[in-house]
Amino acid sequence: MKFVSIVIGSKSDYEVMKECAFTLEKFGVAYEMIISSAHRSPERTKNYIKSAEEKGAQVFIAAAGMAAHLAGALAAGTTKPVIGVPMASGELRGEDALLSTVMMPAGMPVATVAIGKAGAINAAYLAIQIMALDDDELRIKLLEDRISKAKKIELDSSEIEVIL
Repeated sequence: MKFVSIVIGSKSDYEVMKECAFTLEKFGVAYEMIISSAHRSPERTKNYIKSAEEKGAQVFIAAAGMAAHLAGALAAGTTKPVIGVPMASGELRGEDALLSTVMMPAGMPVATVAIGKAGAINAAYLAIQIMALDDDELRIKLLEDRISKAKKIELDSSEIEVIL
Protein backbone atom coordinates (compact mmCIF):
# COMPACT_ATOMS: atom_id res chain seq x y z
CA MET A 1 0.00 0.00 0.00
CA LYS A 2 1.31 3.46 -0.86
CA PHE A 3 1.24 6.02 1.93
CA VAL A 4 2.82 9.14 3.37
CA SER A 5 4.96 8.81 6.47
CA ILE A 6 4.77 11.68 8.98
CA VAL A 7 7.53 11.71 11.58
CA ILE A 8 7.36 14.31 14.32
CA GLY A 9 10.21 15.09 16.66
CA SER A 10 8.13 15.39 19.82
CA LYS A 11 4.56 15.15 21.06
CA SER A 12 4.35 18.96 21.21
CA ASP A 13 4.50 18.99 17.38
CA TYR A 14 1.25 17.01 17.11
CA GLU A 15 -1.12 19.98 17.48
CA VAL A 16 0.35 21.53 14.33
CA MET A 17 0.95 18.32 12.39
CA LYS A 18 -2.57 17.01 12.85
CA GLU A 19 -3.44 19.62 10.19
CA CYS A 20 -1.14 17.74 7.82
CA ALA A 21 -2.95 14.51 8.65
CA PHE A 22 -6.38 16.10 8.18
CA THR A 23 -5.34 17.37 4.74
CA LEU A 24 -4.14 13.94 3.67
CA GLU A 25 -7.40 12.43 4.95
CA LYS A 26 -9.41 14.98 2.93
CA PHE A 27 -7.81 13.59 -0.23
CA GLY A 28 -8.09 9.96 0.85
CA VAL A 29 -4.32 9.56 1.12
CA ALA A 30 -3.17 6.94 3.60
CA TYR A 31 -0.58 7.98 6.16
CA GLU A 32 1.04 6.92 9.36
CA MET A 33 2.44 9.19 12.04
CA ILE A 34 5.03 8.45 14.67
CA ILE A 35 7.20 10.38 17.11
CA SER A 36 10.91 9.85 16.65
CA SER A 37 13.87 12.12 17.19
CA ALA A 38 17.08 12.54 15.24
CA HIS A 39 18.84 13.26 18.53
CA ARG A 40 16.97 11.42 21.28
CA SER A 41 16.09 8.24 19.37
CA PRO A 42 18.41 7.97 16.34
CA GLU A 43 18.18 4.17 16.12
CA ARG A 44 14.38 4.30 16.23
CA THR A 45 14.44 6.86 13.41
CA LYS A 46 16.84 4.78 11.32
CA ASN A 47 14.86 1.58 11.84
CA TYR A 48 11.56 3.31 11.13
CA ILE A 49 12.74 4.57 7.72
CA LYS A 50 13.53 1.02 6.60
CA SER A 51 10.26 -0.34 7.98
CA ALA A 52 8.18 2.42 6.40
CA GLU A 53 9.80 1.92 3.00
CA GLU A 54 9.18 -1.83 3.18
CA LYS A 55 5.48 -1.13 3.92
CA GLY A 56 5.14 1.29 0.97
CA ALA A 57 5.98 4.81 2.16
CA GLN A 58 6.28 7.04 -0.91
CA VAL A 59 7.00 10.37 0.77
CA PHE A 60 8.32 11.29 4.21
CA ILE A 61 7.25 14.42 6.06
CA ALA A 62 9.39 15.43 9.03
CA ALA A 63 8.40 18.04 11.59
CA ALA A 64 10.89 19.34 14.14
CA GLY A 65 11.83 22.51 15.93
CA MET A 66 15.01 24.18 17.11
CA ALA A 67 18.01 22.23 15.72
CA ALA A 68 15.52 20.40 13.44
CA HIS A 69 17.78 17.64 12.17
CA LEU A 70 14.94 15.15 11.75
CA ALA A 71 14.28 15.88 8.07
CA GLY A 72 18.00 15.59 7.34
CA ALA A 73 18.20 12.30 9.22
CA LEU A 74 15.33 10.97 7.13
CA ALA A 75 16.92 12.25 3.90
CA ALA A 76 20.16 10.52 4.82
CA GLY A 77 18.32 7.22 5.23
CA THR A 78 16.09 7.17 2.14
CA THR A 79 15.99 8.08 -1.52
CA LYS A 80 12.27 8.88 -1.25
CA PRO A 81 11.22 12.55 -1.21
CA VAL A 82 11.47 14.20 2.21
CA ILE A 83 9.50 17.30 3.13
CA GLY A 84 10.58 19.25 6.20
CA VAL A 85 8.17 21.26 8.34
CA PRO A 86 9.98 23.64 10.70
CA MET A 87 8.19 23.99 14.03
CA ALA A 88 7.91 27.31 15.84
CA SER A 89 9.65 26.83 19.17
CA GLY A 90 12.32 28.32 21.34
CA GLU A 91 13.54 31.88 21.45
CA LEU A 92 13.85 32.12 17.66
CA ARG A 93 10.21 31.04 17.06
CA GLY A 94 11.14 28.54 14.37
CA GLU A 95 13.66 30.55 12.36
CA ASP A 96 16.43 28.24 13.60
CA ALA A 97 14.36 25.20 12.57
CA LEU A 98 13.73 26.74 9.16
CA LEU A 99 17.44 27.27 8.55
CA SER A 100 18.35 23.81 9.87
CA THR A 101 15.79 22.21 7.58
CA VAL A 102 16.46 24.17 4.41
CA MET A 103 20.28 24.23 4.56
CA MET A 104 20.98 20.66 3.50
CA PRO A 105 24.21 19.70 1.76
CA ALA A 106 24.16 19.18 -2.00
CA GLY A 107 22.79 15.77 -2.91
CA MET A 108 20.68 15.44 0.25
CA PRO A 109 17.57 17.46 -0.62
CA VAL A 110 14.78 18.26 1.79
CA ALA A 111 11.83 20.17 0.37
CA THR A 112 11.15 22.76 3.06
CA VAL A 113 7.81 24.46 3.65
CA ALA A 114 6.73 27.32 5.90
CA ILE A 115 7.04 27.31 9.67
CA GLY A 116 4.05 25.91 11.55
CA LYS A 117 0.45 25.24 10.51
CA ALA A 118 0.65 26.62 6.95
CA GLY A 119 3.77 24.50 6.46
CA ALA A 120 2.03 21.40 7.81
CA ILE A 121 -0.84 21.84 5.36
CA ASN A 122 1.49 22.63 2.46
CA ALA A 123 3.62 19.58 3.28
CA ALA A 124 0.51 17.44 2.85
CA TYR A 125 -0.34 19.15 -0.45
CA LEU A 126 3.21 18.68 -1.72
CA ALA A 127 3.16 14.99 -0.74
CA ILE A 128 -0.18 14.61 -2.53
CA GLN A 129 1.23 16.30 -5.64
CA ILE A 130 4.19 13.92 -5.61
CA MET A 131 1.93 10.89 -5.24
CA ALA A 132 -0.40 12.22 -7.98
CA LEU A 133 2.40 11.93 -10.53
CA ASP A 134 1.30 8.35 -11.15
CA ASP A 135 -2.24 8.47 -9.74
CA ASP A 136 -4.82 10.07 -12.03
CA GLU A 137 -7.60 9.89 -9.42
CA LEU A 138 -5.49 11.87 -6.97
CA ARG A 139 -4.51 14.34 -9.70
CA ILE A 140 -8.18 14.96 -10.46
CA LYS A 141 -8.90 15.54 -6.76
CA LEU A 142 -6.14 18.15 -6.69
CA LEU A 143 -7.57 19.89 -9.75
CA GLU A 144 -11.04 19.90 -8.19
CA ASP A 145 -9.59 21.35 -5.00
CA ARG A 146 -7.96 24.18 -6.98
CA ILE A 147 -11.21 24.91 -8.80
CA SER A 148 -13.09 24.97 -5.48
CA LYS A 149 -10.58 27.41 -4.00
CA ALA A 150 -10.89 29.71 -7.02
CA LYS A 151 -14.69 29.66 -6.82
CA LYS A 152 -14.52 30.52 -3.09
CA ILE A 153 -12.41 33.59 -3.88
CA GLU A 154 -14.96 34.72 -6.46
CA LEU A 155 -17.83 34.15 -4.03
CA ASP A 156 -16.06 36.00 -1.22
CA SER A 157 -15.30 38.87 -3.57
CA SER A 158 -18.90 39.06 -4.80
CA GLU A 159 -20.02 39.62 -1.21
CA ILE A 160 -17.86 42.71 -0.73
CA GLU A 161 -16.71 44.01 -4.07
CA VAL A 162 -17.26 47.53 -5.22
CA ILE A 163 -16.52 47.99 -8.92
CA LEU A 164 -16.93 51.24 -10.80
